[in-house]
Amino acid sequence: MFISSAFAQTAPAAAGGDMQSTLMSMLPLVLMFVVLYFVMIRPQMKKQKDHRAMIDALAKGDEVVTAGGVLGKVSKMGDSYVGLEVANGVEVQVQRSAVVQVLPKGSIK
Repeated sequence: MFISSAFAQTAPAAAGGDMQSTLMSMLPLVLMFVVLYFVMIRPQMKKQKDHRAMIDALAKGDEVVTAGGVLGKVSKMGDSYVGLEVANGVEVQVQRSAVVQVLPKGSIK
């Protein structure tokens, strides 16, 4: 009963129809990657580029906030480290990449 119906089926269509069905089945996957790129990857790359530009533009006297929440004024500049004056006579060294935000002048009293 089952064997005879299996023999009765026709051969698959030509390669052109099979190729089209393969492309149509991959279309949702491709669309998901495109959406993922525009929603997650591209904004993250822009954020990294802006952060790198901010780090490169640091100068002595800038008032900054670090990733740990420490506020201070840049007193020394190095290649990979920045000296922050957190109070009169108190200086802390942090990595340049730990600087999260540059505050407007006069923010720290």
